[in-house]
Amino acid sequence: MSRSLIERRLREVTGRLQRARADLAAVEEQLEFFAHAAEEARIRALVSETPLADREHAEAQKHADAMIRSRAAAAASIADLERVVDDLLGRLEPQPGRG
Repeated sequence: MSRSLIERRLREVTGRLQRARADLAAVEEQLEFFAHAAEEARIRALVSETPLADREHAEAQKHADAMIRSRAAAAASIADLERVVDDLLGRLEPQPGRG
């Protein structure tokens, strides 16, 4: 792969990595909100002991769990992109015996 192609690919992947990190920050913010809502619903369910409160807690917890999965997926995506960046940077480094 030519140096210019590697550099172009590196710029593309770096841009994707920046967007992925911004997405992760948004997901973490949403997760904080949903986790707090789920905890409040759990406490209300414990105090009120009604089927409605239990359902509200279960629904709030489903949202929080979905955000946990989203965060894990975003973090995995970032890790993958970081590996690609590392690989591309490694290809840019001069190899011993290759000048």
